[in-house]
Amino acid sequence: MNSELISVTGMPYFPGVARGSLHRGLAGDVSQCIVMIDERAFQTPEQLPAGLIVVDSAPFSHRIIGLLGLGVPTVLITAEQSALLDAADEIVIDGSSGLVTSDLQHATVNEQAGWESTGSMRMADGEPIHMLASVRHSQAASRALAVGAESIGLVRSEFLQPADGSLPDKAYYLEAFREIAEAASGMTVTVRLLDAAADKLPAWLSPNEGAGQALGLQGTRLYSTEPVARVIDAQLAALSELANQYSLRVIVPFIVRLEEFEFWLVRVRERLPDKVRVGVMAETPASVLDIHLLLNNADFVAIGCNDLMQSVFAADRDIAKLRHYLDPYAPVLFRLFRQIAEQAGEGLPKVQLCGLLPQIQGVLPVLLGLGYRSFSVDAPFIPHLSSVAARLSRAECQDLARRVCEAWTTQDVLQILQLPMDRHPPFLY
Repeated sequence: MNSELISVTGMPYFPGVARGSLHRGLAGDVSQCIVMIDERAFQTPEQLPAGLIVVDSAPFSHRIIGLLGLGVPTVLITAEQSALLDAADEIVIDGSSGLVTSDLQHATVNEQAGWESTGSMRMADGEPIHMLASVRHSQAASRALAVGAESIGLVRSEFLQPADGSLPDKAYYLEAFREIAEAASGMTVTVRLLDAAADKLPAWLSPNEGAGQALGLQGTRLYSTEPVARVIDAQLAALSELANQYSLRVIVPFIVRLEEFEFWLVRVRERLPDKVRVGVMAETPASVLDIHLLLNNADFVAIGCNDLMQSVFAADRDIAKLRHYLDPYAPVLFRLFRQIAEQAGEGLPKVQLCGLLPQIQGVLPVLLGLGYRSFSVDAPFIPHLSSVAARLSRAECQDLARRVCEAWTTQDVLQILQLPMDRHPPFLY
């Protein structure tokens, strides 16, 4: 056993405290281990570890955000920090502070143990909030039900693919969507139509000609081409049939302009019963700055925060070397969300925020202060975020948001939020 104290602080990713032997990679019995793995080698584990340390990762990448659904304490660190852990045998990680230490007295209890169904979700002064769950499969929908999610706010349908890599048809989607709806047990289920992106291209879709690239062909831009057109037809046919049994909503992804949404809305409406509400995914500056027009035509608007940040900061979310450019504490980002809320006006209750941003430490109170009340997040995060909101009043969140929006730099925002000043050092690669 190494006697020298080892301690590094990374980026908190999923809250909770875990203790275990340090284990590199996912091979073997890792149930009592703190697993350290490189993002490039990551795959969803068959057996959940006690905690996770991910090295040199892009926090907003499609691959890494899948970790949030596991619900285990997780910290992101650099390769230089990982080298310091080589001598450690047993460690403690704190997914709330980002601390990784060999000081076993730091904590021995997993803080998630008491996280159960949250019931009614309100702020300290009684202001209601709406916690929806973003899911990839029926198991996640079951988890959402268990933790008290209000509904399924986003089914990422691009992750529903036949195991053999074949083209999914109506029969496949009937089974896949039904399993999720059954697991949701009466909750409304919102399905996003296929949204292929670089790091989540299905086996049947060729990546040629920019398919799935950040500024290339993704979302509805692929809907008129084969074989994507057949898959969209299959999804809509399945949803139309299931709408007679379940409460469903549909999201049309990656819309940039009102005319684009109007075009696809006609085609989607032709395939679905009138009772199915149809929303739009706004995830580019052009779409969110015209959000009042989208709200006039859509039943609801889901803002895709991950892709929106990618566009705002001109940094590919899947490239780890650019991770510090996608800055969740940049004051300009919050000024943008303030402008979006002002543009939405009385339609703001029809807006839900999706993605990692509300789950980043310290960010939820600012978003509440800007007026947002609906959040679609990974199910394991719901009790934690509800607990945070329950300690806050509307007035204090509004004051916090005002000060953050008036700030000039990330360091100013970190100081206002009382977070470590080195939490998100900009422009390091």
